[in-house]
Amino acid sequence: MTAESRAVPSSRANVIAAFAAVYVIWGSTYLAIRYAVETIPPFLMGGARFLISGILLYAFTRLRGSAAPTRAQWRSAFITGVLLLVGGNGAVIWAEQHVPSGLVALIVAIVPLWMVVFEWARPGGKRPAPAVFVGLGLGLAGLALLIGPDAFARGGASRLDVGAALVPVVGAMLWALGSIYSRYAPRAASAQLATGMQMLMGGAAFLVVSVLAGEPRHFNLSAVTGPSMVGFLYLVTFGSLIGFTAYIYLLGATTPAKASTYAYVNPVVAVVLGWAVAGEPLTPRMLLAAAIILGAVALITLANSRGPARAAATATARDGDRFLKAESTKRRAG
Repeated sequence: MTAESRAVPSSRANVIAAFAAVYVIWGSTYLAIRYAVETIPPFLMGGARFLISGILLYAFTRLRGSAAPTRAQWRSAFITGVLLLVGGNGAVIWAEQHVPSGLVALIVAIVPLWMVVFEWARPGGKRPAPAVFVGLGLGLAGLALLIGPDAFARGGASRLDVGAALVPVVGAMLWALGSIYSRYAPRAASAQLATGMQMLMGGAAFLVVSVLAGEPRHFNLSAVTGPSMVGFLYLVTFGSLIGFTAYIYLLGATTPAKASTYAYVNPVVAVVLGWAVAGEPLTPRMLLAAAIILGAVALITLANSRGPARAAATATARDGDRFLKAESTKRRAG
């Protein structure tokens, strides 16, 4: 066996392992958060998690020779970290005190819907394709099916804290806003360094929110249970370091469209784990809503990925026509 033939299976194995890590680990973080916030205040937990992970990832990347970030890159890392981590992930952490982890994961799956809206609304944004509008409608219908019946339940018939369930909706909006901002903001050339910077800034902002909420005054380390500590350590190591590293590897080893398929798998993993491990409810309505929401996300993603490909094909055909016309003109002139 030659070196070239050995490299292909090795690379393929790395890609498969990275996909497995992103699919399973990121999907399982919802359950880990559920256990972590049982005895650790939510914002304090989030701040400690991302600050530790950020320090480790930033130090590791800088030691490997990455250039020192500029002031503009730190500023954009702060804004992105606040929107993504404090706003997006913070909403998830807080909501899981009151809402099952699997249901929170399904609500967060609407992030692509918000991203379409913000991408369209930004200066110079393009109107989405008709299929994207269909996906938006389906996603909203799935969200209404997931939360709506409990919102109109009477006489205490609802088992869902609707107010708490709406918090991840806002969190998904902030996550999408931060994702759109990060595309155009100045950032470090190394994706790992940029991620470490965002974790550092987001973790520090988390701790400020925790102090303002008075969490440290009421926190007692001796009261933290074993499951909460295991959940916290899992989030720091597997959720932040391994999960993010695997995702960054996939962005370089495959296409962004394939790497983003975690958005379809994570909610399914979270729902199944919440039901199997934590005994969370899994109703036919949840399954139907999950199918509608994930179908909408798939439709939006496919429509958006076909747009650039179609534009490139049109440009190529246009260049070909120009070449043929030029050659025809040359022949007539000759």
